[in-house]
Amino acid sequence: MPQHTDRRYEEELGRLRQHILEMGGLVERQIGDATRSLSTANRSLAEATIERDHEVNHYDVEIDEECVHLLALRQPAARDLRLITTSLKITTDLERIGDMAVNICERAIELSDRPLDLIVDLPRMAEMVKKMLRESLDAFVREDADLALAVCQEDDDVDLLHREMFNEMLPRMSSDPSLLVPGMAQLFVSKYLERIADHATNIAEMVIFMVKGKSIRHLSVPSSL
Repeated sequence: MPQHTDRRYEEELGRLRQHILEMGGLVERQIGDATRSLSTANRSLAEATIERDHEVNHYDVEIDEECVHLLALRQPAARDLRLITTSLKITTDLERIGDMAVNICERAIELSDRPLDLIVDLPRMAEMVKKMLRESLDAFVREDADLALAVCQEDDDVDLLHREMFNEMLPRMSSDPSLLVPGMAQLFVSKYLERIADHATNIAEMVIFMVKGKSIRHLSVPSSL
């Protein structure tokens, strides 16, 4: 970003970026702990992760207030205006990712009183979506439209893995009724992770708008910008 002559204004913008990164780091931790609580049948970890969701919500409110303050008092234009409005939208997606992590924990608690073998590769899917989230936030801070575009393209890989898991699970659940409850829970988690990938993609699309001033939302993902 170009340096402003108003040093305080520049510090406020820098603080806004930092808070979004902090919120993103917390949300990434939520995803990791949620999926680990499921794979290890760790009820206490699931409950602690749910309890920590209030910190995600606190960031959401705090960043919204920062953005409203900047819009009202600084009257930003052009690039700064896109930064602030993009930040408002990013926090919404991060808060919803936090909600998805809570949903995963709720499935983990439901299954915590029984041995659980992961029938589908949820840890690999979780690593994929965490990587997408991390890269989308890196693209935001670095104003890297090419990295943001790469995140959008990675969403197809997550969608494919989700479909493969679904197609693998259905016949196994049909042939073995004992797999019905754990299998359905894991398919729900797969869907939650697929939705997290969608939110990471939303963030990446907004970064492209912030940097390039053009929207690719609701369009086929281009191969280059």
